[in-house]
Amino acid sequence: MGRLGSWIEPFPEGIYVKPADAWVDPMQPKAKALVTHGHADHARGGHEAVWATPETLAIMGVRYGEQNEQPVAYGETVRVGEVDVSFVPAGHVLGSAQIVLDYQGERVVVSGDYKRRPDPTCEPFVVTPCDIFITEATFGLPVFRHPDTGAEIDRLLARLNAEPERCVLVGAYALGKAQRVIKEMRLRGHDAPIYIHGAQERLCNLYQELGVDLGELRLATGVPKDELRGKVVVCPPGALNDRWSRRLPDPLTAMASGWMRIRQRARQRNVEFPLIMSDHADWDELTTTIKEVAPKEVWITHGREDALQHWCMTNQIKARALHLVGREDEDD
Repeated sequence: MGRLGSWIEPFPEGIYVKPADAWVDPMQPKAKALVTHGHADHARGGHEAVWATPETLAIMGVRYGEQNEQPVAYGETVRVGEVDVSFVPAGHVLGSAQIVLDYQGERVVVSGDYKRRPDPTCEPFVVTPCDIFITEATFGLPVFRHPDTGAEIDRLLARLNAEPERCVLVGAYALGKAQRVIKEMRLRGHDAPIYIHGAQERLCNLYQELGVDLGELRLATGVPKDELRGKVVVCPPGALNDRWSRRLPDPLTAMASGWMRIRQRARQRNVEFPLIMSDHADWDELTTTIKEVAPKEVWITHGREDALQHWCMTNQIKARALHLVGREDEDD
């Protein structure tokens, strides 16, 4: 077959799998799309046929409407063209998957976005040995080492209890992060109603329908100010400092993101309480995962490509940067 992985071709808008005549996470409408998860920098509408987990297809249905769905459950293998395709958990958000491609004795794993630490809203990452491991590098610098999630939530709840006249306003991405923040608070004993921005209602409802119990949620819009004192309100990051948030009772602004490790980013967002919480792997998770997967080659799709490529080379692992476009969520 010649060069390892010669049947996989990266383009700026996605990864083309030639013997399947299909694309992984294409940014433009294609005849066949294999989709790792529901975030908009990986899942787009307009494809003629979409292979993804049932949960990802449900998320895409909420966002893009009906499509030609080809559901693939975790661990199931389907044939697309001449390639055996299976989906295994990525631990990123509900329904997220690594796409495993087997062709003529070679195995390529396209991991999409992933993390290794526990997340009560989705299945944990499954290590899958392969010849080529295609990895993200969103936090691919040694400075990015995310703290314990439970400890971050404890800090937030302690602050809420210390200032009961205020509300805590948490900026969290609408898919995955918002639901994870809510669920982590529930697991740490916060049983009071949690208020949400209207833009997060559909996906929170979908998570509940798919079996993720988020407890009692209420819409924050139109609620009397006094009712929100001592309460948690979750909103999209873009609503933290807009007109909508000004109606809240002296909100303590927090933002749940791995980028909150960088103080300047917190200041730029006028974030009073940085909540360091990411749905992406940090530096240690990235390097540990590569060691455990033990690939012959690592292909790096986005983020801090140079540092991770250098780490691979110093560990005698062949690596290349793919330079895909539109693959970094600034609000993670």
